[in-house]
Amino acid sequence: MGKKSLKSHDAETEPVFIDLVDPPLPNKEGDEDLFLSRPVCGKHTEAVTLSGSERLTKKQAEEMGRFKLSSLHVSEAFSHHGQSRRMFKSKNARSKLKKELDTAAFECYLETLWRSFSEDKKMSFTYLDCLWFAAYMNTYSKKNVLAWIKGKHIFSKKYVLVPIVYWSHWSLLIFCHFGENLQSENTTPCMLLLDSLEMANPRRLEPEIRKFVLDIYRSGGRPEDKQLISHIPLLVPKVPQQRNGEECGKYVLHFINLFVQEAPENFSVEDYPYFMKDNWFGPEGVENLCERLKSPAK
Repeated sequence: MGKKSLKSHDAETEPVFIDLVDPPLPNKEGDEDLFLSRPVCGKHTEAVTLSGSERLTKKQAEEMGRFKLSSLHVSEAFSHHGQSRRMFKSKNARSKLKKELDTAAFECYLETLWRSFSEDKKMSFTYLDCLWFAAYMNTYSKKNVLAWIKGKHIFSKKYVLVPIVYWSHWSLLIFCHFGENLQSENTTPCMLLLDSLEMANPRRLEPEIRKFVLDIYRSGGRPEDKQLISHIPLLVPKVPQQRNGEECGKYVLHFINLFVQEAPENFSVEDYPYFMKDNWFGPEGVENLCERLKSPAK
């Protein structure tokens, strides 16, 4: 599939090259063509169905068949991400939100959304580039990614938003109170994983997420014990679900939009899930946000 360059937000950092492979690949003869023909959420759910010992139920498999898919592969997303965002905004911004979001589109709209938040909110939050998690999973770029994250000073923030595009599907990981004592009784560090495609089992990413978090603590020179870090709770609330195979990126943007507005001053595991329930918002909320984010490009 070849390699693509990925640059950090720091212009002084050399670009790294990463293999554009979406793990896990199918292992049955004849499955690969079917797998590679699936875009975005379809490719993600196909990976879940075809890989590993954990299988979906017949009902879940039938539900997956409802999705009509016509979005970009992850390899294309990496390619588009390297293009000029200014060029993207002028040529494609209004059309992209009508259907799927690739990574260049997502980053542009996230930047627009971020500018709409108050300075008080920004003091408590930060976010990572949507490609950093996938790049971390590659041996050749892992060190660079951890250096970029260290530069974000995430342990000084109450919340860290980590958009993930992996297996060609979007989800949102949130680090809560990572700067606090892991044994604190009042403000317990935890993680949230918000996914609009619950049928594909979001917890399949948990092993990779936990490795990611452990390396972030280590690269940040934190004193926390490995055993304590490995027990940071990962919570997966039952959030509203997308209606087709093109909406996952837009749902992640809306998760970010609402979470920044509604997150408590101090997140407590005891009060979980707060507002994050299956009736949190309706499809019209997602569409209204999309219209709002398109308006600067008009």
